[in-house]
This record gives sequence, C-alpha cells and structure tokens, in this order.
Amino acid sequence: MNTLRRLCLASFSLAALAACSMTKPPPGLDVRLSRPSEHGLYIVSIRPLMATPKMNTIHAWEVAVTDSAGAPVRDAKITFSGGMPAHNHGYPTQPRVTGSAGEGRYRLDGVKFSMSGWWTMVIAVQAAAGSDQVTFNTIVAPDGAPLLAGVYP
Repeated sequence: MNTLRRLCLASFSLAALAACSMTKPPPGLDVRLSRPSEHGLYIVSIRPLMATPKMNTIHAWEVAVTDSAGAPVRDAKITFSGGMPAHNHGYPTQPRVTGSAGEGRYRLDGVKFSMSGWWTMVIAVQAAAGSDQVTFNTIVAPDGAPLLAGVYP
C-alpha cells in the first residue's frame, strides 16, 4: 500500500511540475514599466534597482508615482501584491515598500521570482488624490531574466 501511495504522489508531483513549466502568458501581454492607475489618479512606474534581476534572488525595485499632471506624489502609502495568475499563487517573499527616495520615488524590497513564467506586480497607492492601483505584467524567461519592456509575443 505504501508503494502505491508513493507512486501516486510522485505521479501527481510530476504532473503538477509539468503543468507549471508549460503555462504560457496570454498573447499580446502588456509589459510596460510605466502605466496609469486603474482610475487615472496616478501614473506609476517601476524599475529594478539591479541591472538584470534574476530568478531565485531577492532584489529591490523603485516605484515612482506622479499625479495625472506629472507632479511627484509625496508621502503616499504604497502596498504591493501580485503573483502568478496562471498558477494562482503569490510571491514566495513578502515584498514591501521600505522607504522614500524623495520626489515621489519609493523603494520596494523583497521581490523574488521563484520560477519562470508570467508574474503580476500590483502597486496600490493611497495619497491625497485618493486610493488607486496599477497592475504590471512581467515575464520571467526560463534563463531567469525578466522581460522588462514592450509587448510579449
């Protein structure tokens, strides 16, 4: 009975792993690093603070927030969420904004892409103009480097 149970568990594990590696992002996915928030209150931009963030490393990003006229949004409360929509899981870490760099720029620490595929980075902004959010799409290639601009084919 134990052998049968182990074989079933191993088969299930291999099938789940294969499903993860075969998942492709939707065609034409927008992977721009600067976007308006959902209700147009803010323009939010993100960029990694290292030249090429790699899979399975923890890295920091800068989040820049302006109002719709382009003025920096100071003293905003920024929160982060997201994950892999195709796999229905979040980040293996707890990314959070750890400080302000001034002029509407904030430091996001603790980002880690644990596998290749389509990831979302949801930035929620609460400031004087109100609460709004924006979702960024990132594709992490099998070699571990994210595609950071353009449109995914």
